[in-house]
Amino acid sequence: MTNFDLYEFDSPDEIGSGQNMQEDFLNKLDEARTLAGVPFVINSGYRTIERNNRVGGKSNSAHLFGYAADISCSNSRDRFIIINALIQSGFNRIGIADTFIHVDSDPNKSKKVIWTY
Repeated sequence: MTNFDLYEFDSPDEIGSGQNMQEDFLNKLDEARTLAGVPFVINSGYRTIERNNRVGGKSNSAHLFGYAADISCSNSRDRFIIINALIQSGFNRIGIADTFIHVDSDPNKSKKVIWTY
């Protein structure tokens, strides 16, 4: 990866847990960051079960398996740029909130979906 360090994906309650992220997911995210040309600040990457429960994540969250990240974003211009880059990089599971963009590549979930929070 050229744009990220694994620690950026650590669950706050488990130092070094960013190493649980899936390599194919990280490679696609890294490509998206390069295409976007804007910083991707990771709010949430890998999550332990405890952390996932604390933040109200779903019991089968892609974060638990290293297939997801939440990218900080609070303005329309960057939101467009980031989502466009994610799609160009092959992501097809994107969630949009006021302050972040969720992206995942969970192989056990529906493909080609965009949702809002």
